[in-house]
Amino acid sequence: MDDWWVMLPDSPAAAAVAERLCREGVHRVPHASGRPWLVGRWDARQEVSARAGEARIVVLGRSSAQAGTLRRRIERVHRPAETERAVTGLAGSFHVLASVGGRVWARGTASAVCRVFTTHIDGVPVAAGRADVLAALSGAAPDLGALAVRLLHPPVASTVLADRTYWRDVRAVPPQEALVWERDGRRGPRVRWWRPPEPHLSLTEAAARVRTALTDAIATCTAGGGTVSADLSGGLDSTSLCFLAAREADRLVTVHWEGRDPDNDDAVWAARARGELPSATHLVLTGEESPDWFAGVGGLRLPSEEPCSWVRDFAKQSDLLRRVTEHGSRLHLSGGGGDEMFTPFPCHLQDLAAARPWRAWQLLSRQRHQWRAGHLSVARGVLGRTSYRRWLLAAARHVTLGPPSGFTGMLGWQPEPRAPGWATPEAVTLMTDALRTAAAGSPEPLAPQRSVHCALQQVREGGNTIRVLNQTLAGPDLALPYTDDAVVTAALSVRPLEAVRPGTYKPLLGAALSGIVPAHLLARPHKGPYDADFHHGLRRHRGELLALTEDSRLAGAGLIDAERLRRTLHHNAAAAELDPLLHTLGCEVWLRSLDDGAAPVPYPPAATAR
Repeated sequence: MDDWWVMLPDSPAAAAVAERLCREGVHRVPHASGRPWLVGRWDARQEVSARAGEARIVVLGRSSAQAGTLRRRIERVHRPAETERAVTGLAGSFHVLASVGGRVWARGTASAVCRVFTTHIDGVPVAAGRADVLAALSGAAPDLGALAVRLLHPPVASTVLADRTYWRDVRAVPPQEALVWERDGRRGPRVRWWRPPEPHLSLTEAAARVRTALTDAIATCTAGGGTVSADLSGGLDSTSLCFLAAREADRLVTVHWEGRDPDNDDAVWAARARGELPSATHLVLTGEESPDWFAGVGGLRLPSEEPCSWVRDFAKQSDLLRRVTEHGSRLHLSGGGGDEMFTPFPCHLQDLAAARPWRAWQLLSRQRHQWRAGHLSVARGVLGRTSYRRWLLAAARHVTLGPPSGFTGMLGWQPEPRAPGWATPEAVTLMTDALRTAAAGSPEPLAPQRSVHCALQQVREGGNTIRVLNQTLAGPDLALPYTDDAVVTAALSVRPLEAVRPGTYKPLLGAALSGIVPAHLLARPHKGPYDADFHHGLRRHRGELLALTEDSRLAGAGLIDAERLRRTLHHNAAAAELDPLLHTLGCEVWLRSLDDGAAPVPYPPAATAR
């Protein structure tokens, strides 16, 4: 919630920056030289550290790390890049920070739940786990170009803005890379600490790895003892986490809120799961007992490092965490990320077409009928094997077009983004410029396979979201075990053809948890829809949403046409027109939070930047 840390180079000039941060309650960890290295405020239970000779290492976050093991391992660390040897095999979601003879290594997670950001303060390079901390220290202003990209739907910020933030002059370290500093703070070579797995395992082999990774991930959630809580929507992802947690936790509290959609049978499946978990405490909330989507959004102010599209859910999530806090929960588990990990994206068929064209065409023919797509459009989509760079350039040309057609629109590197109908020409120019700039360096995709790239892109969008939610929500932290790096690596190692079996829903997850989750629950063939909840909340809180268009900060910045947004909200707009709404609301609330004086960081800046 209010945790933060700042990392400094092993140089005399860094002492002045450290002085601006040090005050009562702030942790200080020195380099071997005695100069300040880490300064900040964090839960001591989230820290495991060790030192040997001139090597220092700190693991911050939810992890299986043990100080004794870390200490023995870092005795063999003589260069920053060797730090990864010390944390090999650790489960959880955490930052790895090391100082080796004054040279620095820092990295977050491949899923973007933990990130590293950098800037310069009075000429001194500094890094932090929160971009807004560095923005406050340096006096950085919001980056309107990045905000314009955030308005796109489906979101692409996690790839297009991989090394940018929403603050000018505050940069991000791409999740798969580590930050390396020489002793004087000079930037070392770019180092990639994580690579996606080759999807080469059979279902049986991958399921064994997923089972181990998920079991270890849950163990990091329950290791502190006491009470943990978990969503129990009735879907396969959250249900599986509940059964895993029930085996390990001292006490488990589950939460189910009932949807309004008459076609949503989540309540039936959740009730079946509760019947198999008699030792847990179960909270069941009706639509009247839990806030609607969009409730309170008009007055919402969220001091966070970047906009959060989950403003729609903020009142509901806050209510949920308040309730589990009353039951003693210290950590809340959510099934987010499960869909991305266990439902291969249609673009895996294009990967398959290059190796086994006849098999790919058989599968495409089946899905073509399901999606009502024509032969010609499907063939064009499969044969259009563009590079990632060309995909970015095409996306830049297409931002103002209508939404891509259902099935064929999902055969690219990732779903092509579109500007909302209320974006201004100035915003569109910023969007296209960002996409073209991303393409200019002939970037590598997140993985050679389109399906793996697409899954990682979705996971990182979720990782960014959960990081921001944990900065803004009161109550226990949210944990998404499906986004733990070890789980992601295990799930993406399966051959996509093995993870897609007609008539079976998420076969990899089912195989991984066979014997842990009852078979009749693993047999659920689908997930429940929530369209009715969306439109109910939209109708009930349309007034609050319209109020945000009055004196809109986004309109003032020249990024949206407030009148066009009002017209969309007033009428029964098609779903495709409303899809970008959540990103626009997140950006609007974020700008209002800054303008209205909501503290942008979890501590008062000691001094303004010079």
